[in-house]
Amino acid sequence: MVELKSVGEIDAMAAAGAVVARALAAVRTAARPGVVLTDLDQVARGVLRDAGASSPFLGYQPSFASTPYPGVVCLSVNDAVLHGIPNGYRLREGDLLSVDCGATLDGWTGDAATSFCVGHTSSADARLLERTEAALAAGIAAAQPAARIGDISAAIGAVARDAGYGLHTDFGGHGVGHTMHESPSVPNDGRPGRGMRLLPGVTIAIEPWFLAGGHDAYRIDDDGWTLRSSDGSRGAHFEHTIAVTADGPRILTA
Repeated sequence: MVELKSVGEIDAMAAAGAVVARALAAVRTAARPGVVLTDLDQVARGVLRDAGASSPFLGYQPSFASTPYPGVVCLSVNDAVLHGIPNGYRLREGDLLSVDCGATLDGWTGDAATSFCVGHTSSADARLLERTEAALAAGIAAAQPAARIGDISAAIGAVARDAGYGLHTDFGGHGVGHTMHESPSVPNDGRPGRGMRLLPGVTIAIEPWFLAGGHDAYRIDDDGWTLRSSDGSRGAHFEHTIAVTADGPRILTA
């Protein structure tokens, strides 16, 4: 069941989203060559702690995972694109880092992700980052009242196909509210005019993730979490939590 949120509840979600935005910004500022991923997780923990927020990631164990998630951010490097565990890896010049973070504040949750290069950005990485973020913008723009989930999915998929990137409908967008993962599912490809109709009060996370090699296949590491491109190509991941309103989509994690 999809819960429609009131204006006040959407405002409360935006407060949680603001914590997520601060955590992502702090991690990006701290991400330099030589920094260890576990240190970045501690940076995010500090932002959540200072805000009086908790992490919906920490201890989370969905059906596909053999162990609970041990961090408050997912840190995915280079050919890893989703669910990377903060570990002892030391960042290097030119690494492509994707950071996914959530926060729960006063019973409401926000979820967002960003990707960037550490230090130097190659032209290929710059294009991958720009196109993946453009797909997020296209998906958000499609989230209009009376539109359908398929309109969002189709907008994202069109950007990936035009750029020649791989994408997969696994691990796409989702509803957000009291918890991080709620109904409905928001796949990263689909047909326009299909799926649930978007009404004011619907709150969802839209999160395209693209694979530079052009192949859709991925593999999951032995840790049970880290998702990597099957061909070793780099990946990028962007995400915002949004609310559908009578005036159009409102980004809650800006």
